[in-house]
Amino acid sequence: MKYLFSLVVSVLLLLGVGGCRKAKSIAENPFFEEQWDTPYGIPPFDRIDIAHFKPAFEEGMAQHKAEIDSIVASAEAPTFENVILAYDNSGLMLSRVERVFDLLNSAHTSDKMQALSAEIMPLLTSHRDAIAMNDGLFARVKSVYDNRKAMKLTPEQNRLTELLYESFVRSGALLAEDGKARLKEINERLSALSVSFAKNLLAETNNYILEVPKSRLQGIPYSVRDAAAEQAKELEKKDYVFTLHSPSMLPLLTYSDNRDLREAIYKAYISRGDNGNEYDNNAIIEEIVSLRCEKAKLLGYESFAHYVTSQQMAGRPEAVYELLEGIWTPALATAKGELERMEKLFKESAGEGETFEAWDWWYYAEKVRQRDYHLEEADVRDYLSLENVKGGVFFLANRLYGITFRPMSVPLYHEECEAYEVLDSNEEPLGLLYFDFHPRASKRGGAWCGTYSPQYYKDGKRVPPVVTVVCNFTRPTDSQPALLSIDETETLFHEFGHALHVLFAEVKYRGLSEVEGDFVELPSQIMENWAFSREMLKIYAVHYRNSEVMPDSMIEKIRRASKFNEGFATTELVAAALSDLDIHSLKSTENLNIAAFQDSVLVQKRGLIPQIAPRYRYTYFNHIFNGGYSSGYYFYTWAEVLDKDAFEAFVESGNLFNTDIAATFREEILSKGGMRRGMDMYRAFRGKNPDKQALLRARGFVEEDEAVEQELPEIEVGRVDTREQARQRAERLRRERQSGQ
Repeated sequence: MKYLFSLVVSVLLLLGVGGCRKAKSIAENPFFEEQWDTPYGIPPFDRIDIAHFKPAFEEGMAQHKAEIDSIVASAEAPTFENVILAYDNSGLMLSRVERVFDLLNSAHTSDKMQALSAEIMPLLTSHRDAIAMNDGLFARVKSVYDNRKAMKLTPEQNRLTELLYESFVRSGALLAEDGKARLKEINERLSALSVSFAKNLLAETNNYILEVPKSRLQGIPYSVRDAAAEQAKELEKKDYVFTLHSPSMLPLLTYSDNRDLREAIYKAYISRGDNGNEYDNNAIIEEIVSLRCEKAKLLGYESFAHYVTSQQMAGRPEAVYELLEGIWTPALATAKGELERMEKLFKESAGEGETFEAWDWWYYAEKVRQRDYHLEEADVRDYLSLENVKGGVFFLANRLYGITFRPMSVPLYHEECEAYEVLDSNEEPLGLLYFDFHPRASKRGGAWCGTYSPQYYKDGKRVPPVVTVVCNFTRPTDSQPALLSIDETETLFHEFGHALHVLFAEVKYRGLSEVEGDFVELPSQIMENWAFSREMLKIYAVHYRNSEVMPDSMIEKIRRASKFNEGFATTELVAAALSDLDIHSLKSTENLNIAAFQDSVLVQKRGLIPQIAPRYRYTYFNHIFNGGYSSGYYFYTWAEVLDKDAFEAFVESGNLFNTDIAATFREEILSKGGMRRGMDMYRAFRGKNPDKQALLRARGFVEEDEAVEQELPEIEVGRVDTREQARQRAERLRRERQSGQ
């Protein structure tokens, strides 16, 4: 005993102050706490420091590895409980650290966080690959999978088992050792490239400012000028400042009478990542596409698009092309008609020999909207203060589902954030919801919904989630509140729909929390259908100065103008989806030139007119090169078929706030997570397959009396076949490699 005591003392002396500091660092690191003593277990942002993340990641990976090793080392025969459920419950600390880091790195990043991301992401990829390609673990998973019928699993247990087995196969579990080694190299490199892409894009966006003197602000509304003045004050510039963030750029494109200003900011926007400087993304993209192509072939797929879509509702790229091409033709034709209307105005004001260019579209679209529909978006904004719109989404959720929202004072990661406790109709807690509304240099562009803590079950009791909605909306000024555009208003309804999907979740297993990618946008996009309905506008659209409810005349103008410019909006959206699918459908990337390829597939092959660019060009297409939507930007369009058809259930009932239909939507779709296939959930709600007619009608591409039912392809059987084919293909490849073929 005396010897043991002396040994301990000696070790402590050897460790010295450094050992004490390390122990203190661990003790003070919030991520080392088993649970957080905060409302709903939200991250203690007031105690989290950047220095906490690296040791927390390291410990999280170590714990996860130990948990996996324990599953593999078990002497018990493989069962659902000791393999599938044990795997599902593993990696909790790592998951918590990663969620917090990823969301903060998007919403409130810094140079230190970006540097840490570049260091940590490849390590995480390597950690996941080591688990996914663990032969001992896969053998036990496969044993449960092969014997699942005899085990008499519940439907949820069976689905979790099948999904887990498929994820291992898709992650290279059936590859020979050389194939696994190469796949690990590919995944690590892809992870590093994704981080570099995002860092470059953020720098390119933040580095550009357009200074405009007061003498050149003709046509720009005073509300937009005030915002530009606030931006100049923040950046310590003497003139008005416009940036490449949408709330700043789009108003300039829409209202500025100075064509050269519109040209300057538009060209700066579409050239991000393509300027031949240190932030150029071309080489990064070419390497990403090449590695993805190699990865898909290594796993036995024709292309990366085949690899991705095999796990979606679509099942195969051909089904996606069928949908996109079917919309592309009427959308482009409609856009050309819109261009003709604008060109007449353009010729009246443009100089001799001038031609209508892409940077003219927003400006003349607004002129046509004013002339033909007597609607000015600046006037509409006065009724769409951020507080009004937020109140509108709260009202809608309460009217449909009976839920309520109460402000909470909780730790925030930025002073501009706000938090709400969400209570069900029976006053039971559903979760906590953060909002982060306005752009800043530390936030990436766009809007998204994320989950700091997912819904899960502990000791048989539901643990509510912590959700965040992050946007880049127009800021308030000294003279007026934040006034949203029509697009920004729809965006808030959209992201709020994602939040409801998380808040309503009643999923027993973590591995069943996710739905197919082309189903995930249904809960969000269906909310947009209410945003500008007369019933909703009469509730939340109130003038910020005089509290006047939006008049019927303006509501009618919005309705009449709603389908104007849909040709443009749909064309740029589908163009981006097609360019994503096209580049990821390549079977060879030899001699690939990014700019030339995008031009060839959109302009030369499909006739995209020069006045319209895809919503995202490759060099700033964050969705597909850093956002998890590779070969999946079509998700929005596919889900729109679902959301338009689903919303018609409310329309057909004669009551947009039909609580019975809402209850069924919540029960069959919002609460189920991924417990069932998307099409099965949709059929359970709607009683039939969705058809494209509702989408085409909503976009104004067909008249009401042109209804011809156009159902989506039969997905269920095709998808099952695709999964089975994927498994057979992988097993065949393994046998071939083992036999030396």
